[in-house]
Amino acid sequence: MKSYFISDNRDTYVGLRLAGMAGEYLQNLEEAASAFKQAVEQPYGMLFITEKVYNKTKNQVIAYKERHALPLVTVIPDRHGYEEKESITDYIKDSIGL
Repeated sequence: MKSYFISDNRDTYVGLRLAGMAGEYLQNLEEAASAFKQAVEQPYGMLFITEKVYNKTKNQVIAYKERHALPLVTVIPDRHGYEEKESITDYIKDSIGL
């Protein structure tokens, strides 16, 4: 199963390329929607996108995931980590109303 990534962070891009993954680096987040559209049209099993790319294409990604099983779209942090740092405890508290 082939995997692919879309990154807006050069360090993340270089690291994943050194690990042997195919992917692309976006110098401008305005390119995110077209990069996502092109990537999901390819026969990839997994598509990794950085958090900022996801935030820019959130509606498009959610709509795609609701209609398609593959590629599995996964959000990954860049080298600075996630911007929205909610823990699993916060998710549980919110879901049960605490």
